[in-house]
Amino acid sequence: MTLDIPRIEQLLQDGVRDRVYPGAVWAVGNATGTTASGAVGLLDPTRPDEPMRLDTVFDIASLTKIVAVWAAIGTLVEEGKLQLHTPLGTFWPEVTGHPLAQVTAHELLTHTAGLPLRANLKNLYGTDPQDIRDGVLHEALHRAPSEAVEYTDRAALILGYLAEYLAGQHLDCLAASRIWGPLGMAETRFGPMPADMVVRCASTELDETTGTHLRGTAHDFSARLLGGTCGIAGTFSTLTDLGRFLQHMLAPTQAAFSLGWVADSLRIRTGELTPARGLFWHPAPGTELREDVWVHYGFTGTGMWISPKQQRWAILLTNKLYFARDREPLTAVRDALRWLVFQKAQ
Repeated sequence: MTLDIPRIEQLLQDGVRDRVYPGAVWAVGNATGTTASGAVGLLDPTRPDEPMRLDTVFDIASLTKIVAVWAAIGTLVEEGKLQLHTPLGTFWPEVTGHPLAQVTAHELLTHTAGLPLRANLKNLYGTDPQDIRDGVLHEALHRAPSEAVEYTDRAALILGYLAEYLAGQHLDCLAASRIWGPLGMAETRFGPMPADMVVRCASTELDETTGTHLRGTAHDFSARLLGGTCGIAGTFSTLTDLGRFLQHMLAPTQAAFSLGWVADSLRIRTGELTPARGLFWHPAPGTELREDVWVHYGFTGTGMWISPKQQRWAILLTNKLYFARDREPLTAVRDALRWLVFQKAQ
């Protein structure tokens, strides 16, 4: 099947015209690399001389959960340092004797741990990183584990803390040494970004304290509160780096996680509970694509899809948060792109 590049470009240009986002970059690829890519719009609509480029650096928001936490947890599982179905309290002293002790890593990865849904860390625990860590790891559960699928950022935050404990490294160093470095993701890092990279960063939401749009600083407040690095968000990356990551998922080497971890993650792990989940990934909307195309999105306007069955992946990176928090306009663009890349390939 030949990819309909003109339709993809028109779709994304229409998004710029309709002010869904100032700009976007996209790529489609397979196990051997990128097969098509493009860029539309601007880094910042107030700077018409700065077009969106293929090497634009994006605040990828919740894609941090995949490229840092999910990937690092996979390496720990494969080394035998973590058993997914073993209660955390049996090997992690920080949670022993607290409600989280009964929860497993599998339940965290499938959002079935029964964690509290609220996640305003500052209001709940203050601004000291250790107080936040203690509060998150020691708080009562919202419900019994494995009762329901309820998405909460806390799962990624806790898994990030767990990975740090098991590896003996801070999450930024852990991700860089085990994932980003081995895969050649040279421009992926936790923020804030250095000045020489800020000039290539896409602007996101208006920061009311400065009166300017964030650029090179994480939009996510939890990430900023924790110094830029946490399991929830805070990573910046590029189209090329994320393409390397997804390419590795289809054709793993010994550089990072294995095909076994990918296969275990990209299958429904929540039984009859809904919405269906794999391990941090979830099936793309549409019953015709169930367990065929898997997706993860970021709040700033980012997204990645992968289909081991079709041996194809796709990336869409936008800075839609520049204009609004409304998800619906970008959802329509995402769904249309997914159909053009995957549905037509069947």
